[in-house]
Amino acid sequence: MSDGQVMRGRLLVAAPGLREPTFHRTVILLLDHSATGAVGVVLNRPSPVDVAAVLPEWHSHVADPPALFVGGPVGEDTAMGVAVLLPGARPSPDLDALTGPFGLVNLDAAPEAVAGQVRGVRVFVGFAGWGEEQLEGEIAERSWFVVDAEPADLLTREPEQLWRRVLRRQGGDLAIVSTYAEDASLN
Repeated sequence: MSDGQVMRGRLLVAAPGLREPTFHRTVILLLDHSATGAVGVVLNRPSPVDVAAVLPEWHSHVADPPALFVGGPVGEDTAMGVAVLLPGARPSPDLDALTGPFGLVNLDAAPEAVAGQVRGVRVFVGFAGWGEEQLEGEIAERSWFVVDAEPADLLTREPEQLWRRVLRRQGGDLAIVSTYAEDASLN
């Protein structure tokens, strides 16, 4: 699916009308997209749990804030390490390049095994998933804006500001959308 290749590594930004609490005002990095579905992680939902409580060896290797992030409602019993790769990073059993600057880190590995190949790591509990044609339908009904991702989106120190910041940098109508009130009925 050619569109899947274009979507992988891009962001889904929730439209203001998407009121479902799990995805309201989320920014999702698409890790995979194909004819059979899509998988991504929510970048702007830090949990109150510090990485040190679950993966103490990774605590000093994750980006600030060092919290576990709620990646989505699927697979909430597993953790996933997503990284921004340094130029020239080589795939290995501990590091899997996805697309562009993004990759997956094996959290069972020693952090030192990948530290020299990544600019930063974020740990997610759970992920967002869509079945065949489901995401395309949600995009067609204008629930999501699809925009380019930047490495700083994954590693932001201010995840609570990410939704507005990503929309604002798009310019035009999407920059205006970034100013919408939390309750869209007030606009």
